[in-house]
Amino acid sequence: MRIVVYGPERRVGALEGQRVIDLARTYEVAEAARGRSGRTLPAGLLAFIEGGDSHVEAAGETLQYARDRDLPEQAAVPVASTTLHAPWPGRRIACVGGNYADHMLGMMPPRADGTRMTEEEVREQERKSPSWGFWKVPAEAVGPEGEIPYPSRTRYLDFEGEAAIVIGRRVKNFGAADYRPYVFGVTLLHDGSIRDGGGPVRGLSYNLAKNFDGSTALGPSIAVGELDPEDVDVTTDVNGERRQAYNTRDMIFKWGEVLAYLSQDFTLVPGDILSGGTAKGTAADMTPRAPDGSRSTDLFLKKGDEVVVSSAHIGALRLHIT
Repeated sequence: MRIVVYGPERRVGALEGQRVIDLARTYEVAEAARGRSGRTLPAGLLAFIEGGDSHVEAAGETLQYARDRDLPEQAAVPVASTTLHAPWPGRRIACVGGNYADHMLGMMPPRADGTRMTEEEVREQERKSPSWGFWKVPAEAVGPEGEIPYPSRTRYLDFEGEAAIVIGRRVKNFGAADYRPYVFGVTLLHDGSIRDGGGPVRGLSYNLAKNFDGSTALGPSIAVGELDPEDVDVTTDVNGERRQAYNTRDMIFKWGEVLAYLSQDFTLVPGDILSGGTAKGTAADMTPRAPDGSRSTDLFLKKGDEVVVSSAHIGALRLHIT
């Protein structure tokens, strides 16, 4: 099931072929046809996620009912005639940093003798310390076909295509062997990044390089019950050129490990999002610095560029730099 948020009311739907099935409205139609009444599905994404397995099961039954049936106009909307929004429940977004060895290797300078670490050495080095990352704090998230305004304070705007999980249950002091029951679904996240440098390195900062208007994009859907989070293919294209192609199996810290670290004395709630980091192919890891610290801007984003983050079961998150 591919959950989307659509239309001017930002209602919850499910993609079925070329239609968006409005889950709340179609559920009402299906219940009436069965001679039942009184039970409903919420029209908002957060309330839908908070309902847990019962809402997912009801949605699955609703889609089964909707297949091969003519539905009322408001219950089934052609994809081409509506707008898909970011499937963001309005909760918190945590992003794992440095979670793919090939990306980290490209970000590291050579050793003093000019040689470079291997990917396995990078992986071993990173695992000597806990995972690290940052929070995204958008007031709004960019959705499919959305626009990202080019920040005035950067010459080096970078792209990062990532897979992300949406939390479906409250979790604190996570210690279970299997994290999957806590996952509502899997989506895509574009982590816009300013690479100009933010002054002296500090242990705690406002993370301005990761937080600016348009820096967080999500979608186009949340794949529910269709994807193993440990086996998600992700690609990123810029102006039709493939820049990234990787699979989440190569994460240095797995989803469960990061959940365990984040949930220490801290409750994660339904609708929170955890993004797993990005792999090789970003402008930063593919553009070495010159001896004076400068680097070419050729691979970095510019006004007019198009970025497409894709995964087969989730869809294509197409973004425009303006």
